[in-house]
Amino acid sequence: MRVPRIFNAIASTLVLAFVVYSCRSNLAEAQKLDLSVTPIQVVDTMLLINSDNGRLKMRVEALRMEVYEYDTLSYNYFPLGINVFGYNEDDGLLETTIVADEARHNKYAHGGDDIWSAYGNVVVKNILKREKIETDTLYWDAKNKEIWTDCYVRLSSPDGVMQGYGMRSDEMARNSILLHPFDNTFFVNSDSTKVVIDTLNFIGPFQKK
Repeated sequence: MRVPRIFNAIASTLVLAFVVYSCRSNLAEAQKLDLSVTPIQVVDTMLLINSDNGRLKMRVEALRMEVYEYDTLSYNYFPLGINVFGYNEDDGLLETTIVADEARHNKYAHGGDDIWSAYGNVVVKNILKREKIETDTLYWDAKNKEIWTDCYVRLSSPDGVMQGYGMRSDEMARNSILLHPFDNTFFVNSDSTKVVIDTLNFIGPFQKK
């Protein structure tokens, strides 16, 4: 049985109308998206390697990275925490580690500052000096190679423990300065005969007794 042409025309019109309606619906939904709070890219199990002339300088690991773009600012957000490993420029040894519950890396369209922010249970360790910085918020200026905070800080070293507010240091945490220390400071008695092994950079085997 032949279908009258008018029914074919009606069917074609309905299909076209459906396609146009669907496209308009998708456009309307897209226009509702707020790009300042919606990631344009999500990366699971991220690994970032920074090297210079084949020599490893830094390694960054995170379980999740979300990329956002908004006007002149774009940033990477690490909601599940971050691990940073910094390597000594002289002999390539692992020297500094930074861990935090979450982090953010701001990048501006026209250059400017290159700032990383770490939040929640932030721990910075200088492996070679056996020093540790504990705080709640830490900022890292990658351009000027500095780290700092204005929050409560606990500094630990083989010689003692200091507490206070505010800290400034080079990015490898070699020369940390406590800006407003508390009056009371607890010192640890150091044993000059104690032998300390850098287990992160040590290449065995251990010597026989």
